[in-house]
Amino acid sequence: MAEEQTQALSLRAAYAFGAANGLRREVEEIRQMAIEWDVSYTSSLRRGYVVALLEKHDLYERFKQEHWSFGNTPRGETRRRRYLRIKAQYEEFLAGGQPPGPGPEPDPEPDESLEFALEAHLRDFLARNLDRIEPGLRLYESGERRGIEFPVEGGRIDLLAIDQAGKYVVIELKLSRGRNKALGQLLYYMGWIDQHLGQGPCRGYIIASEITDELAIAVSRVPGVSLAKYRMSFAIEPVARA
Repeated sequence: MAEEQTQALSLRAAYAFGAANGLRREVEEIRQMAIEWDVSYTSSLRRGYVVALLEKHDLYERFKQEHWSFGNTPRGETRRRRYLRIKAQYEEFLAGGQPPGPGPEPDPEPDESLEFALEAHLRDFLARNLDRIEPGLRLYESGERRGIEFPVEGGRIDLLAIDQAGKYVVIELKLSRGRNKALGQLLYYMGWIDQHLGQGPCRGYIIASEITDELAIAVSRVPGVSLAKYRMSFAIEPVARA
C-alpha cells in the first residue's frame, strides 16, 4: 500500500499536494516550524496544521480523494479530529497553558469513534427526513455539491437545507449536550453562507439530545436561530427461521 494511503495522514503527500496547489510557502512553514513542547507526537501536531490549512483553502476533500482515502472513513474522521485537537492543545500551550505530559500520542477519546458513527447516522437520517425538522425543508443540491457535511472555510456544516421560501437553513447537530460553543460555530456558518451563497439572511438550527439552560438563554437573544431536541431509540426484533 502506498504511503499516502496508510491510516495516518502522509505528511510527505500533504506537503507535495499543498505545494502543487499554491501553498508552497505555507506547507514549508509547517515542515520547518520549531515545536516548543517536549512530546513525542510532533508529526501529529504538524498533521493538525496541515489539515487546518487544507480545510481553510477548500482543498481537504480533494486531498482525501487523491491521497488519503482512509480519511473518508469514520476512523479517518476520528484521526482528523485528533490531529486538530493536538493542534489546539499546542496553541493553548503557546498562549501560556500547560503542555501535555511526555509520553506516547494519546488515544482517541474513549467514545469518539462511536459518537462519530452515531452522529453520522443521525445526520444521514435527517438528510432524508428534513420535514421532521420543519415542513418544506429540502436538502441543498447544486451540481455535484450536496448539503451533507457541506465544506466551508474552517469547517463543515452538518446539513445545509433550503426552506419553502428559498432561504438557506444551516443545521448543526450535537450528539451530546448542546454546549454554548455550538452557537458560535453555527453563527459563523450562517455568516459564511450569507457572504458566499447570498439570499440572506439565512436561518439556523442547533439540534441536540439535551439543550442547556445557558444555551437556551443565549439563543433567545439571537434572531434566526432555533433549538430542537432529538430522541434516539432502537429495537431488537426476532427473525423467524426459514
